[in-house]
Amino acid sequence: MTTVVVTTETATKTKTRGALGPYAIISIAYILYTLTDGAVRMLVLMHAYAKGFSAMEVAVMFTMYELCGAGTNLVAGVAGARFGIRATLASGLTLQVVGLGMLYAWDDAWDRTEAIIFVTCAQALCGIAKDLTKLGGKTVTKLVTPDEKQNALFKLVSAITGLKNSFKGVGYFIGAAMLSVSYEAALAVQLCLIAVALPFAIFGLDDNLGRVSKKNITLSAVFKQNYNMNILSLSRMFLFGSRDLWFEVPLPFFLRSAYGMGWPRSAVGALLAGYIIVYGQLQAWTPKLFLGPLNQDPPNKYAAVIWNLSLVIVPLFLGAFIQSDIFQDHPGATTAKIVVICVGVFVFAFLFAVNSAIHSYLVVKYADGNKVAITVGFYYMANAFGRLIGTIVSGALYSYTESIVDGFAACFWASSVFVIISTVLEMFIDDDKGGLLCGSISCIDDIEDDNRDKDDIEARTPK
Repeated sequence: MTTVVVTTETATKTKTRGALGPYAIISIAYILYTLTDGAVRMLVLMHAYAKGFSAMEVAVMFTMYELCGAGTNLVAGVAGARFGIRATLASGLTLQVVGLGMLYAWDDAWDRTEAIIFVTCAQALCGIAKDLTKLGGKTVTKLVTPDEKQNALFKLVSAITGLKNSFKGVGYFIGAAMLSVSYEAALAVQLCLIAVALPFAIFGLDDNLGRVSKKNITLSAVFKQNYNMNILSLSRMFLFGSRDLWFEVPLPFFLRSAYGMGWPRSAVGALLAGYIIVYGQLQAWTPKLFLGPLNQDPPNKYAAVIWNLSLVIVPLFLGAFIQSDIFQDHPGATTAKIVVICVGVFVFAFLFAVNSAIHSYLVVKYADGNKVAITVGFYYMANAFGRLIGTIVSGALYSYTESIVDGFAACFWASSVFVIISTVLEMFIDDDKGGLLCGSISCIDDIEDDNRDKDDIEARTPK
């Protein structure tokens, strides 16, 4: 009789190959959805601006998008674990169709209150759709990567997250560009993209993908996260709040306003799209180009802290520059102002991308293997709350500060405070393994290595 020996390595390779098909299908659906997510963001924002809505009114339109996204992350984690990733992905894509369809009915004859309520409800469906779809894109990376392959996991998470954000940037550009044709045509293009993605989600995935034992699936289990996940999620909330304090509403309004930069709609769309695309690509390149050469791959809490601390410099500088005499007392120096703001925005994109890539890896690393969907849902709930807080506060600061320029600067000052809070929180993460290297220089020694060295010395010392 012949005995067949199956090694752990062989079993792992077989499992990984079997999971690559679902990974490809989910990635395709996720990316196609992401195009529409970026486009509809620009469609609503630019269409509302053209109709004379204020920054605060537009911020209100996005509140339910973020709030429903936060709530969906809670339910989606449980739903994904109970019903599988296929159910959550198909549901998310279907709701996006409904949300886009509702936006067709936006009528110029409505008064302001009616329009805000209606668009907010449509955006609520899009917010639910976003986080149901995102769950599959984030969860599948853990499912296809063995626990011992942390470097591979970091690269895979960075690649899918970076690719998603790059396509979202393309969506921003498509949304702004298609508005020059017509609002209805722009919505039609987005519906066609979802129509392409839906069959992949419905027919290409197995029902059991992402499911776990029912005894682990309760809503209360969502809040029973390990210590590191709780700290990281709170840090993530402030990190993403720091970006949306100036990016989502104040920046496009300032660029469009005659009292700001006075840019045409296409130029505003191009800048926002460029930011998202660059941000996405930098996320994908983070392991190879930035953390790898510094020997910080895979990262730990020290890498997170040092990169987050460096981020605070940018909003501090931009806030000070916009309120300086150089900016306010020289209305003719438009080119110089544009150059400084654009450089600042893209430096922020670089540092924010590295921070986001580190966070996206750490959340998957800290997730319990049998509850990854629930854990990812909890983490991105915090992400959505950060965006919600940032959007609302930015609308209030921009609309109710004494002038548009001062309001725009105030958004950057608030952003700086959020980054500092996020950095301080990261310092409490319990993940000291590896210390902190900056190339060949050891900035912080590996505590575990030091303890092992002490144990070795004690063992060799004669009693």
